[in-house]
Amino acid sequence: MAAAKILLVEDEFLIRLTLSEALSDEGFDVLQASSGDEAMTLVADPAGLSLLLTDVELPGALNGNALARSLRERAPELRVIFMTGRPDSVVNGKYDVTVAKPYLLADMCAVVRGLIAP
Repeated sequence: MAAAKILLVEDEFLIRLTLSEALSDEGFDVLQASSGDEAMTLVADPAGLSLLLTDVELPGALNGNALARSLRERAPELRVIFMTGRPDSVVNGKYDVTVAKPYLLADMCAVVRGLIAP
């Protein structure tokens, strides 16, 4: 059985690297991007994704809210977890979860596992 595919979008390199490694250790297939714009170039078909895990404040034209909205236009059932130091900046939707920064890696992995199983 194929591993659940996660698109991780985080502009802070060390946070992205550490979280990607933790999720990979949990058995997830992790695609990484440093911006919403880069994420859109990586994903030809968002229907193949199990989860979008994104920071809200991102460089470029697409912040996390705009990225989630754009991907959901093509994959309405896509699960989304927003990571942010400013929870008030999140526009929540039907499947969204917001995790406040800073977070513990174990806690983030538990939230991901709660939404999708590898």
